[in-house]
Amino acid sequence: MKNRIEESKEDYLETILILQNRNGSVRAIDIAAELDFSKPSVSVAMKKLRQDECISVDGNGLITLTERGRKLAELVYNRHLLFSEWLISLGVDKETATQDACRIEHVISTESFAAIRKYVEKHGYGL
Repeated sequence: MKNRIEESKEDYLETILILQNRNGSVRAIDIAAELDFSKPSVSVAMKKLRQDECISVDGNGLITLTERGRKLAELVYNRHLLFSEWLISLGVDKETATQDACRIEHVISTESFAAIRKYVEKHGYGL
């Protein structure tokens, strides 16, 4: 099971990916607003993500995912989408499904996720 720091890192990367897809560019203030976190908290996290070579920040403060950061972000985001959509297709309300998917995406093994994805794709579930 991942520790809380690793989960937080994944949440930040996923949020950056979502914001880049939605807005085209991302600044720390956008992340703070999206996650309802303080700007100083986001700044500390961005420093750590830069050190981990998951993001780059240009002179204008625009945040970009590195190749490594994008791979991690897409992995988490794809897990989130599959779990939330699958739970909704099973009758779970959208808010609960989204919250549960957010928790599941961090703790499931790669092997178990692959098996679930294969099962869901084989059986349809409208995904």
